[in-house]
Amino acid sequence: MTNRVAVAGVGMVPFATPSRSATYDVLAGGAVRAALDDAGIGLADVEQAYAGYVYGDSTSGQRALYDVGQTGLPVVNVNNNCSTGSSALYLARQAVASGAADCVLAFGFEQMRRGALEMQWADRPSPFDRFLEVSDRVRGAAPDVPLAPRLFGDAGTAYCEEYGMDPAVFARISVKSRRHAANNPYAVFTAPVTEEEVLASPRVHGPLTRLQCCPPTCGAAAAVVVSEDFARARGLRSDVVIAAQAMTTDTPSSFDGDPRKLIGYDMTAAAACKVYEAAGVDPRDVRVAELHDCFTTNELLSYEALGLTEPGTAEKFVVEGDNTYGGRVVTNPSGGLLSKGHPLGASGLAQCAELVWQLRGEAGTRQVDDVTVALQHNIGLGGAAVVTLYEKVS
Repeated sequence: MTNRVAVAGVGMVPFATPSRSATYDVLAGGAVRAALDDAGIGLADVEQAYAGYVYGDSTSGQRALYDVGQTGLPVVNVNNNCSTGSSALYLARQAVASGAADCVLAFGFEQMRRGALEMQWADRPSPFDRFLEVSDRVRGAAPDVPLAPRLFGDAGTAYCEEYGMDPAVFARISVKSRRHAANNPYAVFTAPVTEEEVLASPRVHGPLTRLQCCPPTCGAAAAVVVSEDFARARGLRSDVVIAAQAMTTDTPSSFDGDPRKLIGYDMTAAAACKVYEAAGVDPRDVRVAELHDCFTTNELLSYEALGLTEPGTAEKFVVEGDNTYGGRVVTNPSGGLLSKGHPLGASGLAQCAELVWQLRGEAGTRQVDDVTVALQHNIGLGGAAVVTLYEKVS
């Protein structure tokens, strides 16, 4: 792959709770139009499209584009659990980098239902059978707890046990998340919360309380990626490029009995190492990151998996404010999944939009000073981790 890939346009719509949301086609259409307008092109200029969503019938990606335009372009539907949006972006970047296309659209959307995520096909093997077997063996059965909070809660407990951390530290991440989201017009939850309120909210599992879990959300986001030659010929922006990107999946270490590895710690670490090496960037150079904070426990673990702080130092990283403005790395300036919301197919592309705005200097009151590189981390159980490094170029 030799072509440098630029992000010419990004867009999203305000995220909403299921009871207040439009349907997925309306959400996706709004995000796609915003990204095309931002890029300064029309749908007829797009050669391929990758549509990401988790819950919906096959070919929903095509239906989502019908009201934007029917140009006959190929549309590929992508489902990779919570990393679906970044998986669509991964494929779009590959298409441009390989020279297969010069202008590709990646978009993601989700029209979710209220409540915890549920399996849809009980008449066949579950992709999470092995995860549940390990969890039952290591931590004991918890049949009344939904899969995701169970696994991520156990991972947080394991971290606290190893390093002697007070589980209350996790609550500080929710407080930070709401503080950041207050400046984001696209976020669902913008009202501030205190550490006491977070800890007093209903217990879910392990150290997790309700205010430490991302809400079911509806929304959509999109990005237009182009070759530099295409951008130059059309007079499009090419000042933000994807410097490196990697996707990994589970290895045997995921199932060795450590609850942290069961939720993708090793996948994340492996993808991050590939990205830093390919881009020639040290994690200490990163000043802003959008990482996968589906639960407060995963945000804290991801600090270390991504190399933003050394193993065993995440508590200090949080307590000293190194994860927010004025600290070393502003994590989730958008409010992240915890407060902005987590429409599964859209989350990775919403992360992309936020980081592109940060690198352009267009993030308004969320703007992080002196941003030249930006890190994105999106993970899905089952499993796929996508880490992307964006760079500002002249």
